[in-house]
Amino acid sequence: MLLLGRMATEERHLSSSCGSFIKTEPSSPSSGIDAISHHSPSGSSDASGGYGIAMGGHPNGLDSPPMFNGTGIGGGSCRKRYDDCASAIMEDSPTKCEYMLNAIPKRLCLVCGDIASGYHYGVASCEACKAFFKRTIQGNIEYSCPATNECEITKRRRKSCQACRFMKCLKVGMLKEGVRLDRVRGGRQKYKRRLDSESSTYLSLQIPPPAKKPLTKIVSHLLVAEPEKIYAMPDPTMPESDIKALTTLCDLADRELVVIIGWAKHIPGFSNLSLGDQMSLLQSAWMEILILGIVYRSLPYEDKLVYAEDYIMDEEHSRLTGLLELYLAILQLVRRYKKLKVEKEEFVTLKALALANSDSMHIEDMDAVQKLQDLLHEALQDYELSQRNEEPRRAAQLLFLNK
Repeated sequence: MLLLGRMATEERHLSSSCGSFIKTEPSSPSSGIDAISHHSPSGSSDASGGYGIAMGGHPNGLDSPPMFNGTGIGGGSCRKRYDDCASAIMEDSPTKCEYMLNAIPKRLCLVCGDIASGYHYGVASCEACKAFFKRTIQGNIEYSCPATNECEITKRRRKSCQACRFMKCLKVGMLKEGVRLDRVRGGRQKYKRRLDSESSTYLSLQIPPPAKKPLTKIVSHLLVAEPEKIYAMPDPTMPESDIKALTTLCDLADRELVVIIGWAKHIPGFSNLSLGDQMSLLQSAWMEILILGIVYRSLPYEDKLVYAEDYIMDEEHSRLTGLLELYLAILQLVRRYKKLKVEKEEFVTLKALALANSDSMHIEDMDAVQKLQDLLHEALQDYELSQRNEEPRRAAQLLFLNK
């Protein structure tokens, strides 16, 4: 958490160095194209959050990235670029911004059967069971059952036996690792599932069997939708300096934003969301997606960050340009990806999940967004089952990568 908190600090430093880029959150997501230039941090609780790169200061660890408004170094066309991108999304959206996805059934807590508020520590659960599990792990509490360790745990009887309730939490797949991360501010675990028989059973209840048929196609579709290589094209006439680095990276972020929005439109189900929800998700997640791209491009290299195919920084270059802390933070994330040997199929799915699960307090149709999240989660799990059946926990490990 601390390392990614430093990453957020450096991103803020980079953005502020490019000019007065930080915008406050708009009062409404429906303010048209103008809203797309605003910063949209989430104030959502653990119940409504999503998978994403964890950085200090945000409910899921992310300090939502500042938007470039077109003033300052390298940002002359940023605002216009974003407006153009928003217009491009509009052109392909239904004229009435209808919600195209059907609402999914109400979720139930896998521990007690109460209404689930979201995914906590790996499974769908209610606030009461989430808090109980967290207290138990953080307090290292041991319980004993006065009966035979077979007490029924329901909404009405969940407080009758703490021992059996805790065993039920573990049985349905709650992850102790999630609570350890949750001790750090910003480490809450959201929309993650443990890949085991219980959660697989739950998924089968939520997603009709016919929906499972195209799941393997989703990853293939994401591979095809992956953007072409991007180039920074730094000015060769400028001497290496912090000014040149900031100019290059700001311009690169400007152009990558265009690419990200075009890519998002090709994620299965994304274009079916309302225009407002598309914009809200993009506002919240574009910096996460940008950083994930840097991480994946850097995997073949040793201690180097590939911001673009023609703009690669090592430690010395980062130090000279004032970006050492950012370099060190992202490099640690690169090492995590290397350790798990993340494949491209996994990367493209994680990147799509970063967009679908981004924390935005301005979602208009949460059921539609949730259905997109479920579809992508299931696609990742389906891929792992088919390709790495001997590693039943790999999907959960991948989802915890950025925390």
